Amino acid sequence: MLNRKLLARVFAVIAAASVIPGLVHAKDVPVAKNVVLVHGLYADGSSWIDVIPYLQRAGLNVIAVQNPLTSLADDVAATRRALASQDGPTVLVGHSFAGTIISEAGNDPKVSTLVYVAARAPDAGEDFAALAAKFPKPPASAGVVRKDGFFGLSEEAFLRDFAGDVEPSRARALYAVQGRGADTLPNTKTTTAAWRVKPTWYQVSTKDRTIDPQLERFLAKRMNATTIEIESSHVSLVSHPKEIADLILAAAGRGKSQ
Repeated sequence: MLNRKLLARVFAVIAAASVIPGLVHAKDVPVAKNVVLVHGLYADGSSWIDVIPYLQRAGLNVIAVQNPLTSLADDVAATRRALASQDGPTVLVGHSFAGTIISEAGNDPKVSTLVYVAARAPDAGEDFAALAAKFPKPPASAGVVRKDGFFGLSEEAFLRDFAGDVEPSRARALYAVQGRGADTLPNTKTTTAAWRVKPTWYQVSTKDRTIDPQLERFLAKRMNATTIEIESSHVSLVSHPKEIADLILAAAGRGKSQ
């Protein structure tokens, strides 16, 4: 006879496999109570605004971290503060550069699973720039603007290469609130890779012009992640919020979003 705990996990796996088309793997995961959402470069916490209601309606407690983007240590500290405020199993989600942050912070015992949304996913101590250089250079990199030790994207590059499938007025608003990252931030190496020890999900954006989609596929395969692909720009969390919410809910051992 299966005990109740094991039955609950089996049903969670069945639910995760059935609600999202394109899943490559299904995981045996605990049911999470919380979600911590982490934004990357050229963004702030408001980039999750359309994903959050789906998660809340599913009964999850949700926090979106506001990263200072001043150093990896500062960003990881902000994420760890958010995790410290959670009670129970928590899904830790990172978009874009935040994949680096959740790889470093995700060993927290409260973190039940990791979700990477069109994200970096460095190994411990890895030179991620050298890895990325093995793949085609994404067009957005030509639009980086640097000043006084910080950088962002030009408006043209933001609208075309970062948020290319977002309605233009919405994309301009996102451009207005983009965070500026410290010049040293992208090349700081992690000391650990939480994806090596935590169940992991990954979403590939097939029309991504900020991180090459082939690099995203490589990272997902290397992590043995449960993987979906969405025909999306880099900001799939903005242009396809329901699909991203469903992926997070699967990682939380929950059913489809409402």
